Amino acid sequence: MSGPSNEEIVHAYARASAELDLDALASLRHPDWSVLWPQSGEQVKGSDSYAEIVKRYPGGGARSTVGRIVGGEDRWVVTGANTVVRVAGTGDAWWGEWLVTYPDGQLYHCVDLIELREGKVYRETVYWAPPFDAPDWRRPFVTMRDADAV
Repeated sequence: MSGPSNEEIVHAYARASAELDLDALASLRHPDWSVLWPQSGEQVKGSDSYAEIVKRYPGGGARSTVGRIVGGEDRWVVTGANTVVRVAGTGDAWWGEWLVTYPDGQLYHCVDLIELREGKVYRETVYWAPPFDAPDWRRPFVTMRDADAV
């Protein structure tokens, strides 16, 4: 009997990430897992270090809503605490779109590039960007949507 598919792994990982379930995250990660945060130049190596960052975050952990996880064919999923709007994909390379609200109320859009290896999440690269007001000069050429939506 084979293990879970990459799609199932990414579904579970997105759910655990949104719920800050540190034990589930650790179980879904490859032993050599790391995440790179290019904007700050930091690389976190290992689930224990990541757990300490989450536990020590000023004001408590951030609240996250997963907008979508993409790689191929779409599926829709809803979690109890947070909403995973769309989960999709095949293969070892995935990306996720998140909306993150920090304890101080700051809102960020987040893109998470995910690489799987041996049935586990192996590497991640995460980018954050705060929402901003669109310039008036572009309004005739665009359709506006809620900047807080994912």
